[in-house]
Amino acid sequence: MSKIIEYFIAISKIPHCSKNTDNLKNFLVDFGKSFGYEISVDSVNNILIKKGNPKLALQAHYDMVCVGDAPDIEVYEEHGYLKAKNSSLGADNGIAIAMMMTLIEDGNELEFLFTSDEEVGLIGANGIDFEIKSKYMLNLDSEEESEVCIGCAGGVDIKATKRLKKIANNQNCFEISLFDLPGGHSGVDIDKKIPNALFELAKFLKDKDAKIINFNGGERTNSIPANAKAIIAFNDNKIDDDIFLVKEVEKYDYYYDEDISSIISDFKHGVLEFNKSLNVPNISQNLAIVSIEDNVLSIEVSIRAMSMDDLDRTSEETTEYFKKFGFDVERRDKYPAWKPDINDFVKNVEKIMREEIGRSEVKAIHAGLECGILKQKYPYIEFASIGPTIYFPHSKQEMVEINSIHSTFKVVKRIIKQFNM
Repeated sequence: MSKIIEYFIAISKIPHCSKNTDNLKNFLVDFGKSFGYEISVDSVNNILIKKGNPKLALQAHYDMVCVGDAPDIEVYEEHGYLKAKNSSLGADNGIAIAMMMTLIEDGNELEFLFTSDEEVGLIGANGIDFEIKSKYMLNLDSEEESEVCIGCAGGVDIKATKRLKKIANNQNCFEISLFDLPGGHSGVDIDKKIPNALFELAKFLKDKDAKIINFNGGERTNSIPANAKAIIAFNDNKIDDDIFLVKEVEKYDYYYDEDISSIISDFKHGVLEFNKSLNVPNISQNLAIVSIEDNVLSIEVSIRAMSMDDLDRTSEETTEYFKKFGFDVERRDKYPAWKPDINDFVKNVEKIMREEIGRSEVKAIHAGLECGILKQKYPYIEFASIGPTIYFPHSKQEMVEINSIHSTFKVVKRIIKQFNM
């Protein structure tokens, strides 16, 4: 077992779901100190581990999206992949953390930047308060070993809320649920035709003309929903279906006046526009979370776009969609797109990758990377992003290809040798 995989398994045993990362933060701080590095931690829990006067910084985030049993993660190997039993794996971005730990143990004189709470609005990158000396920064949060990422989507989350009115009910009541769909990353997987549990359930209920008593589902704003459940009032005595789990429940004396299933099923979820020049979605929306609590309906959506103009236009259209139904709408956690830039650093990283792996491709991705924010804060730094091959991040199906870990690490070491002299 390689040192990288040993470290990855070790940190997988330390809970580090977003906004609950103190244990891993303390572990990384102590780890850096044990090898004689300078340590700084800022007000939003970013960590800078540094030695010497380097020209190159390596960067990754140390939180993860917890799905299923996570943070109780049991890592196992199968057919050349690392996977987790009934939980997200945390290879995004834990493999990068393990690579950086390996390089720290080897004494490399670099700046190692570990950012906090990337998965819940790029909080660490937005609040970073370090003086970075390096001329180059290699982000390790990409998810395909043969790609050099040079641009990413910007994003914004929208939360729409509305107080509901109750109507007296004398119909039969049923619980309808849909569980354990594949799920996936709301950016890089949004074009893979992965079913959205919220949308599928709402469409089913709309077709049945069911009255909604409760509706809940979704896991994270940046995950395609894998689970959804509703309680409905319905005229018939029985509902048969092969896909949804249906059971009759005790009768409720009310249902809500709003046509919730139509609001959800008519929402434009998925890829709204494709960018042929970059070969990625240009604009997308992920219908992420729906809940009813204390008679208030909440709907959360994540929007991504490859340009800020498209992001602003789409968020305005989505805001208007919900406002026409009487919702209050809040926009939050906005982050910038990273405009594609083929600089000298990128050209050399691409050349090294082609020599080490045998192939390489310069690409932009339809997901949020911290490079967009960090480029604004450190305009003098040249950026590129690489990483091992990770499938289905933010889901229980998440897996990382072991060979790609090792090949990517060879590329990283070549980059260090060339750019940190």
